[in-house]
Amino acid sequence: MTPEEKISLLNLNIPKGRSPATIGSYIPVTKVENLIFISGQIPTDIESPSNELKYKGKLGRDISIEEAQEAGKICVLNALFHLKSLLGNLDKIKKIIKITGYVNSDENFTEHPKVINGASDLLINIFGEKGKHTRVAIGVNSLPLGSPIEIDFIIQV
Repeated sequence: MTPEEKISLLNLNIPKGRSPATIGSYIPVTKVENLIFISGQIPTDIESPSNELKYKGKLGRDISIEEAQEAGKICVLNALFHLKSLLGNLDKIKKIIKITGYVNSDENFTEHPKVINGASDLLINIFGEKGKHTRVAIGVNSLPLGSPIEIDFIIQV
């Protein structure tokens, strides 16, 4: 089964259309030899004209772990949009090497790994063994646009 078929089986969709607007002076994706680096993805609806956030807020105060896990899934789907745009299809992916997850949290929140599990579990569900990766899950004081989560990716092709 292809990654796209697994995504469909999970009742999810890779966004279609244009690349989301960047919020700074960077590119969203770059390929260096057999590695692809995807800049930090936040849970924006990249199919909407305004790229609005689907989830907003700080863990431990405004948003639940479950909501943030859903936000992490959106980050993964947005990253897959960039991969598919670059590669044509997701069959070329050999390995998800690493993700770094940043969690916008208050000073008392300590369950950052649970939040990033939303993204990690989705990658494993889509790619199987190829989706198992190393990762970092850290808490931060704020993220762009008030996002609860931001994730960057390193992928081998």
